Amino acid sequence: MSDLYLSRIRNWFLSSPPAEWAINRLRDTLIGSLSQGPIPGHVAFEMDGNRRYARSHKIETVEGHHLGFEALARVLEICYKCGVKVVTVYAFSLENFHRPKYEVDGLMQLAKVKLEQLIQHGELLDRYGASVKVLGRLDLIPPDVLEVVERAVAATSHNTTCVLNICFPYTSREEMTTAIRTTVEEYSTTPRPHSTPFSQSRITQKILSKQGDKPETLESIEETPSHSDDHDQDDAVSTATTLRSDPSTQKSEGSENVAIYPNAETITPETIDKHLYTAGCPPLDIFVRTSGVERLSDFMLWQCHQDTHIFFLKCFWPEFDLWHFLPVLVEWQHRQKQKQRDEKPRRVKQA
Repeated sequence: MSDLYLSRIRNWFLSSPPAEWAINRLRDTLIGSLSQGPIPGHVAFEMDGNRRYARSHKIETVEGHHLGFEALARVLEICYKCGVKVVTVYAFSLENFHRPKYEVDGLMQLAKVKLEQLIQHGELLDRYGASVKVLGRLDLIPPDVLEVVERAVAATSHNTTCVLNICFPYTSREEMTTAIRTTVEEYSTTPRPHSTPFSQSRITQKILSKQGDKPETLESIEETPSHSDDHDQDDAVSTATTLRSDPSTQKSEGSENVAIYPNAETITPETIDKHLYTAGCPPLDIFVRTSGVERLSDFMLWQCHQDTHIFFLKCFWPEFDLWHFLPVLVEWQHRQKQKQRDEKPRRVKQA
């Protein structure tokens, strides 16, 4: 028998009602057993290999992307059944705009169709309470596609249990650039109220009292040389000048509150986190890329930290299913349990 004939027999058998029932029961049993162990809070998928899958199966490239969206639906159900709270997928890179126009247009229209189906038949997301968030340069999305994106986000906004982050169009460098830019804008344009223990007049009197306990004016401090050394004189003039700072940065006379700007030294990684597209999401636990390519390709560069477990799988994304994700989750759970065992002696010693 030829391989094609055997493949058709296998597909026919697997699609038969008894086989489908048995496979679904096995899937549910495996997912239920996995959910008894530690579950990642945030999983990211770099959905790579749609075009190569299409070429290897001699089908149109757009059809390969269509099968990739079907794989995404399978993966989402697996993740949400297991208890994963946030799933982030790389749907379209900014670099993809450099591809042939017909392919870019096809991807945009495919995204439009799938999002419209999501709006009309959103049982999967509603069943698990998942809301859709689209992360990236929305200003580069065609208007007709953007309208559907906004409707999909609005249609799932009532769901608060889980999140589906769709990066479209996106690169991690652009995300970090935007986060840094908004942080700089916040720190340079948003003054924060600060209460001083003394009024401006009290500070002035305190400085004047050091000049001989006589009520001199600020002008006399600048015009009359001091008998102290040159260093003290410079300090007095500097202080007087400081007190005459730009009135636009001060409140009205007699006010105890002075508006000051945040110190740039207080910017921390957590500050940048708050301005990322993924702000509010739990730390990234698992990063999965399919197609055998072993690089991040400008996806989730900031979010990948010392506790993120990265898996590079050889299957193409349209082939990805529970049988590919199962080893990933089992390996992650094993590492988490090993980490807990390693940390237990440390806590005992500290106690």
